[in-house]
Amino acid sequence: MQLPKAEEQLMKYLWKLEKAFMKDLLDAFPEPKPATTTVATLLKRMKDKGFVDYTLYGKSREYYPLIKKTDYFSNHVNSLIKNFFNDSASQFASFFTSETDMSASELEELKQIVDQELKKKQK
Repeated sequence: MQLPKAEEQLMKYLWKLEKAFMKDLLDAFPEPKPATTTVATLLKRMKDKGFVDYTLYGKSREYYPLIKKTDYFSNHVNSLIKNFFNDSASQFASFFTSETDMSASELEELKQIVDQELKKKQK
């Protein structure tokens, strides 16, 4: 499941902080900061979707992510590959390497990553 943009941004702050009270989350936003009620609404929606939970300390809630950042983005990329590249990772890689402004050194680094993954899979 993909989160709407506002929820995804809030989730990024929560992943970075790992655990956070409302004040911590508001502090993470750039100016102009959203209203506390807006962030509270987003957190409630995200909790209902199973992305976050909280620990209650008196009247204060300390929020924490239930989904790892890598899992979320892995699902997002896999969905992108399935929906836009005929479920073909090689079509995605071809598009990614030819349609982005990657330098020769970045392409070489990518090649090394692919080579390392090949070695792992061949064992």
